[in-house]
Amino acid sequence: MRILTASDHALLIEADDLDEAMRLNLAWEGVPGVLERIPGARTVLVRFDPLRVSASDLAIALAATEIDTAHLPGTGEVIVPVRYDGEDLDEAASLLGLSAEELVNRHLAADWRVAFSGFAPGFGYVVSSDPLFDVPRRSSPRTRVPAGAVALAGQFTGVYPRESPGGWQLIGRTDAVMWDIDRNPPALLSPGIAVRFEQTRGTARLDGGRLDAGAPDRNGAAAVDAPGLGSGADAAVEVVRPSLQLLVQDAGRPGYAALGVSASGAADRRAMRDANRAVGNATEAAVLESVGGAVLRFRGSGVAAVTGAFGSLTLQEAGGAQRPVAHGEPFATVDGDELTLGHPERGLRYVVAVRGGLDAAPALGSRAADTLAGLGPVPLAAGVVLPVGDAGRHAVEPAVMPRELPAPGELVDLEITLGPRDDWFTAAALAALTGQEWTVTPRSDRVGIRLEGEVPLERALGGELPSEGAVTGAIQVPPDGQPVLFLPDHPLTGGYPIIGALTDRSLDLAGQLAPGVRLRFTVKESS
Repeated sequence: MRILTASDHALLIEADDLDEAMRLNLAWEGVPGVLERIPGARTVLVRFDPLRVSASDLAIALAATEIDTAHLPGTGEVIVPVRYDGEDLDEAASLLGLSAEELVNRHLAADWRVAFSGFAPGFGYVVSSDPLFDVPRRSSPRTRVPAGAVALAGQFTGVYPRESPGGWQLIGRTDAVMWDIDRNPPALLSPGIAVRFEQTRGTARLDGGRLDAGAPDRNGAAAVDAPGLGSGADAAVEVVRPSLQLLVQDAGRPGYAALGVSASGAADRRAMRDANRAVGNATEAAVLESVGGAVLRFRGSGVAAVTGAFGSLTLQEAGGAQRPVAHGEPFATVDGDELTLGHPERGLRYVVAVRGGLDAAPALGSRAADTLAGLGPVPLAAGVVLPVGDAGRHAVEPAVMPRELPAPGELVDLEITLGPRDDWFTAAALAALTGQEWTVTPRSDRVGIRLEGEVPLERALGGELPSEGAVTGAIQVPPDGQPVLFLPDHPLTGGYPIIGALTDRSLDLAGQLAPGVRLRFTVKESS
C-alpha cells in the first residue's frame, strides 16, 4: 500500500489492482475523521477533516486496517440494450486487433460489473472478466459526447449519463436513463451491480421493473419555473437581467461520491458565509452567485447584502430615488426595488444574500447548481422569480473587513501541496510549476480554470493513468502541459495526472480569478 498526499485534506492510497481498491474502500467505512472515499481503478481517495485527524495519524490508521478477502457483495443485475454504431467502433476494434463484429460479440459475451462511480452522477466504471478490454483513450478528447453514448477506455465500459466532454472511445448508444434523481437509487449503474449488454434496436429495460424505458431524462435537474414561481409569496427575488452566469448556490452536497456526485456548492465559500451573516441567515443558506453584472428586483420587504467581487452596486428604489449600496453591508429593500450589479472591477463572482435565503427546489439535500452534473436549479434567466425562505433566524451583522481580490493583469499567490502524481513530471516541470507565472484564460468556468504558462509542464512518464479521484483545487495536467485548476463542479475522477492541489485556504480566492489574472503557485511548508 502506497499513501500519497492529494491535498492538505485528502490522501490518495494506491492498491495493487481494482479488486484490492474496492476492498479497501469497503474496509475504511467509518474510520474516524474520514469524510468521504472515492474509489478509482487502482486507488482510493480519502477526504478527511484536518480538525479531527492529522494526515499522518490517518495514514497509520488506514494502513493498519484489515482487508476482508471475502467475495465482494453484488446488488442485482441490469440489462442495458445497445445499438453498436459508435463513431469509434472501427478504431477501437483495430486497436484490439479485431473486426468491429468481433468486438461487439466479445462485449456482449463478457461478464460485466460496476466497480465504482465517478466523472459525473450516474457514470459507472464497468469492468469485465475478459482481459481483451484494455483500450486507450482518444488522443484528443471530444468537447461534446451525447447522453447515452456507450464507450470504452482502459479496462472499463461506461455510459455517458448526459452530454459532456469526454475522451473515451465511442462504440454505441443506449436509451437507458443512467441517472434519475427520483429513482431509488438514482444511478442505474451503481457499484456492485452486474451488467449485461444486449444488442438491440429498441429501448432499455431493467429486471425487477426499476427502469421505466423511455422515461424522460431528468438528469437530476431541479429546474426553477420562471413564470409565477413564488408569485404569491410576500418576499421573492426576480431576475430582471441575468449575468453571464447566474446560479443558486449553497454549501453543496458532500457525501454522495459513491453515486458519482461531487459536493459542488459556492465557488467562494467565504463570500457566501459573509453575505449570509450580514442578513442574519444561517451561514449555509442558499444565495445567488453571479459572474458579472445583473439586475434583480425585490418583491415584498426584506434585507439583502452583496459580497464577493467588487464593483458598482446601485439600488433603484421603487419610489424613483437611486442610491449606492456598500459592499458587504446589509440594506433594507421594499417591493419593487431593483439592485444593479455593475461589471466587477476586482474578482469575478458576486454573492447576493437575502434574509431568509432562497427557497429553490433542493436536489439531494442541496440547492446548489452543479453545472457539470446538471444537479440543482438550472442557470437563471430573465423572468425567473425565486421565493425567499425562512433561514433568517439571527440578527444582521455589520460588514466584515474587505478582502483583497485581484483585477485582470494583477498577480496573486496560491498555496499548494505537491502530489499525488508529481513524480509523473520532470524536475524542469516541477520548477516551472512554481517558478513561472500562469495566466487565467477565458476558457474557464465552475468546472475548472484553464491556465496558460510560457513553459508547459513536461511529463517524465508516458502512458495513461488509470482513473482516480480528484479534489476541488486539484491541478490536473492534460497532454498539452497547460494545467487545469479544478473548481467545485469538477469531475470526481479523471485520467490525467494531478501534479498538486490548492490548500483549503486558497480555494475561495481561486473562485474569484477572472480571465487575465496572473497567478503564482507556492508550495506549503511542512508543519
